Amino acid sequence: MGDKPEVKSTIPKSGRFAWWRSFTKNPLAVAGLLIVGCLIITAILAPVISPYDPQAINTWHILEPPSRAHLLGTDTLGRDCLSRLIYGVRISLLVGIVAVGLATAIGAALGAAAGYYGGMIDTLLMRFVDIMLCFPAIFLIMAVIAFLEPSILNIMVIIGLTGWMGVARLVRAEFMSLRERDFVLAAKLSGASDRRIIFSHILPNAVAPILVSATLGIGGAILTESALSFLGIGVQPPTPSWGNMLTQGKDNIEVAWWLSIFPGLAILIAVLGFNLLGEGLRDALDPRMKRD
Repeated sequence: MGDKPEVKSTIPKSGRFAWWRSFTKNPLAVAGLLIVGCLIITAILAPVISPYDPQAINTWHILEPPSRAHLLGTDTLGRDCLSRLIYGVRISLLVGIVAVGLATAIGAALGAAAGYYGGMIDTLLMRFVDIMLCFPAIFLIMAVIAFLEPSILNIMVIIGLTGWMGVARLVRAEFMSLRERDFVLAAKLSGASDRRIIFSHILPNAVAPILVSATLGIGGAILTESALSFLGIGVQPPTPSWGNMLTQGKDNIEVAWWLSIFPGLAILIAVLGFNLLGEGLRDALDPRMKRD
């Protein structure tokens, strides 16, 4: 009797933290985690660490190069580029997290239904996925935005509604594999409802690939938002966004190189951070990596 509690406390603990040990052994994954962590902290503390009001116009300091007063220079209205870059982190993370959250919810629901029930439900849902995949995502988003007012809310919803197909395929494959496992068959024999089997038995075992897909998807959503804002159909000025900052850089590339370099680097670092984090999570959560 005295030995059983000791065994129960030791085995789950090692299994629970095995993925974390594998994750921390990957320097690129740790670098991705640090980048994402810094972005989140910057977004939260933006009003504290921002040296100026990102929307404050100062006609005395138009297109000033990087200096001690303005570390990343100023734009065509004399606004501090560093302050706008810091507040742009909020926009990028908000769009990325909300859009991917919506896409993951839709894709997980449809993929779970297709993978668990199979048959005609699977056929209909997967053919719908195939049809959606036939349309290039960026053009589909641009076509929808053409009929709507460009805003942060619309951008988040549209990216979410056009980015769920990959998640649906991934979840479907996981459910088709897991539904044949012994623990699912045992749950069916015990009289558990389909809802209980899906949410209590299968879905928890499919969380790892969903989490990896969502992490990688945030980087893609940030790129999409930046592209739309760059084209003028995304986040609208004066709200600071990395994409609309790049638009100013394009128009003044010959006289103000900093307007293009720094927002471009911010996008690069953010997307790289989420991609490295997603790749690290995929390697750490892969069952084949847990042999030790």
